[in-house]
Amino acid sequence: MTVLRDDTLSAAFDHAARAYDRLVAVNPGYHAHLRRSARRLRLPHGGAGLRLLDLGCGTGASTEALRRVAPRAEIVAVDASAGMLAHAAAKSWPPTVTFVRSPAERLEQAGVRGPFDAVFAAYLFRNLADPDAVLAAVRALLAPGGRLAVHEYTLSGRPADRLVWTAVCKAVVQPAGTLVGDGTLYRHLFRSVCRFDTAAAFAARTRRAGFTHVRVLPVPGWQTGIVHTVLASSGTAEKSPR
Repeated sequence: MTVLRDDTLSAAFDHAARAYDRLVAVNPGYHAHLRRSARRLRLPHGGAGLRLLDLGCGTGASTEALRRVAPRAEIVAVDASAGMLAHAAAKSWPPTVTFVRSPAERLEQAGVRGPFDAVFAAYLFRNLADPDAVLAAVRALLAPGGRLAVHEYTLSGRPADRLVWTAVCKAVVQPAGTLVGDGTLYRHLFRSVCRFDTAAAFAARTRRAGFTHVRVLPVPGWQTGIVHTVLASSGTAEKSPR
């Protein structure tokens, strides 16, 4: 069961960018779940005075979720795929939102530097060759007491949830992806989730990276037990974002 990595994965996302928004739009709860995870960062005062990093922004759905819960914040949105990033940047954004092309592993080389008050990473970590290195880099980018929210396909570990994920992918996700010419990417989606950490294992990985106050929260609907928000603090002096 192979998965895509690095440049091969970016190329698959480049190709899929043209149809990506249409496909996720038919996923019940997709955008609402992103907003729920963004709200769980508990960013005060509409984000006034805050600097946020959207890591793995794709076509901008996670960026929009952040913008809705923190409309007064500065948001730096990053993605490795030129195609996905072009679709994101072409949408209407306030001047407080900027887009940067960079793999998550090479942020500093792309000029993405901290401190950030919070980092939001949606559907990113299971796609990384070295998630531990990126967790360490994210922690280094966070201000003291900064917050991390990882919104990810992380199965609960219950056999029933794995069966639901398999059934939905085989019956709906993969046929739809194949229909628009992106079967390779959506087969990767299925495999990458099956091979990645459970929610509890990813929480443990986050703690090993030095994060504190790690919590795992589910989302509602059919994705309960399939998609989770993993919340954490940078582990330095705990405080509310400035």
